[in-house]
Amino acid sequence: MMKTLCIAAAAALAVVSPVAAQQAGDWTVGLGLANVNPKSDNGTLAGGTVPVSIGDNTRPSVTVEYFIRDNIGVELLGALPFKHSIKSNGAEIGTVKHLPPVVSLQYHFDATPQLKPFVGVGVNFTGFYDAESRGDLAGNDLRVKNSWGLAAHLGADYWINDRSAVRADVRWIDIDADVTLNGADIGQVEVDPVVAGVSYVMKF
Repeated sequence: MMKTLCIAAAAALAVVSPVAAQQAGDWTVGLGLANVNPKSDNGTLAGGTVPVSIGDNTRPSVTVEYFIRDNIGVELLGALPFKHSIKSNGAEIGTVKHLPPVVSLQYHFDATPQLKPFVGVGVNFTGFYDAESRGDLAGNDLRVKNSWGLAAHLGADYWINDRSAVRADVRWIDIDADVTLNGADIGQVEVDPVVAGVSYVMKF
């Protein structure tokens, strides 16, 4: 009887035993999807005469994080290129592609045996390219310049086992980009998106 109770107790402890915290020297790689959703009011161009609205886009994403200390990691966010529609008063006036890599310093909390929330702050570089004018601007040379800005990150990992987790996260990125038309500066767009993501994380 005692032996049976000991075996049962050991099995119960194994079920509720915490997943080991991320330790210095660990690497994680996350593969998933990210939705870049710009804020609703993206500013005006051409001296305030052209209000701008930028659409959202979802693409595959990847994160790589290295833990410099227990629970403290440096993460790089990457993704396939995003493509956004640029509209004014409901009509499309252009499209643009961009890559928004973010480097963040992050702290991971041991909230429960499996749930590990985290917060982070970092720096974003957004590289815009392949801008194309459409509608009333068709045929003009539209360009959106690259941007540097701060980024904030909040999320949580639910660890399935010691080596894999499911992640849900959200970022806010400060993206303000100058716009030119036929070489002339016509103003700045304030993208400032919320980036929501889900991913599968592997620890090495």
